[in-house]
Amino acid sequence: MITKKPITANTEELLDIERGFWTGDSAYYEANADTECLVAFPQMAKAMTNAELAETASKPNRWRGLDIKLKGMVEPGSDIVVLTYEARATREKGEPYAALVSTGYVHRADGWKMMFHAQTPLEAEAQG
Repeated sequence: MITKKPITANTEELLDIERGFWTGDSAYYEANADTECLVAFPQMAKAMTNAELAETASKPNRWRGLDIKLKGMVEPGSDIVVLTYEARATREKGEPYAALVSTGYVHRADGWKMMFHAQTPLEAEAQG
């Protein structure tokens, strides 16, 4: 029988970090992403260095009206957490966007750092 151990990571702290990745600039990414991060989007999947990832966030406030609904969270080790959620936001030009998102964090000496991030956009009819 598998017994579920309690999550020791602070859920709200991780969601606050996550929100920052949606709205923050390159300095935010540099401060909160790990040395290397695995990313997977429909148009791209690869390992990126901290600097490469930071370059993708050249403009702050790229998203407005961000709504995150946590769907699940697992903590396979005391220093690793993966969360998954549904995100809804509006792009800077006004287009709505919805996706299922998963992000993995590793705990380093200076806090939680994103090490994995994947987005699966939801179909337009599911965005209502």
